[in-house]
Amino acid sequence: MIISRSPLRVSLGGGGTDLPSYYREHGGFLVAAAIDKYIYLTIHRTFQEEIIIKYSKLERVQRVDDIEHPIVREALKLTNTTEPHLEISSMADIPGGTGLGSSGSFTTALLKALHTKNKSILSPADLAEQACHIEIERLNEPVGKQDQYISAIGGITAFTFHPDGKVEYRHCQIPEETLFNLEDNLLLFFTGYSRSASSILKDQHEKSQANDSEMLDNLHFTKDLGLRSLKCLESGDLEEFARLMDLHWQRKKNRSSGMSNSHINAWYDHAMKHGALGGKLIGAGGGGFLMFYANDKTTLRHAMRQAGLQEVRFRFDFEGTKIIAQN
Repeated sequence: MIISRSPLRVSLGGGGTDLPSYYREHGGFLVAAAIDKYIYLTIHRTFQEEIIIKYSKLERVQRVDDIEHPIVREALKLTNTTEPHLEISSMADIPGGTGLGSSGSFTTALLKALHTKNKSILSPADLAEQACHIEIERLNEPVGKQDQYISAIGGITAFTFHPDGKVEYRHCQIPEETLFNLEDNLLLFFTGYSRSASSILKDQHEKSQANDSEMLDNLHFTKDLGLRSLKCLESGDLEEFARLMDLHWQRKKNRSSGMSNSHINAWYDHAMKHGALGGKLIGAGGGGFLMFYANDKTTLRHAMRQAGLQEVRFRFDFEGTKIIAQN
């Protein structure tokens, strides 16, 4: 049995500029952080000749081509894993469709386990690029490269997406005290809405490809916010970082009509009146988690609990996708 683990993530600035429809023309930049909420994936050899896939559904098939789960099917093909004695199952700390990059995390965890089974070694960057290849090239999903890369690499990391598809990254040089304060003062609250990001990202993808001036101006501004956010983190100016989060969210809402709704807007305003210095909705939009930076955490927690939102406490993950058991 092989067990792999891959972290989920939060975006800290510049999110949305990692989509090919944008960075292939203009280049992208963002800062993301892996968190200690994970997707776990197990691979086990079955006794009988069959392929068993366990997720929200249960599949039993004889051939890889008959697998319905698109990521599992394409990952098996990519790694040339065709033997009919295979059981794959996954578990997650946080449900999918909540804006924390679960699809990219699942794909890197699966590839890591399959390469380990096949006794092949991949660097974190190569693992991330294979995951991107599956989702973007093979499955034509309107997604970016952020989730796969931050899951594979971990930490708090700055990514530059070049027009030729190359991705450069470096771990942010954040002073230790700033890192502790950032970890303590960032709070996540679940809105109760889960959604597919595809429709929102598809709208951004199509508008970017059509050179829609409003969308491109929005993404140019977002990229600049990512660069400014990095400077704030590395200089220790977390209050300015929080202000940029709020500015990012106000602009992000304009990208798509499905980005927010009246409930999310009301919760956001409620948080800003009760201790939050800045915040935003994590992920493509439409639901998932609201993240806030607050110096007065007690007041904010109490206010959001009264509003009916569940907090998910987290720490940063600095290990990325890894194998946690093998026998």
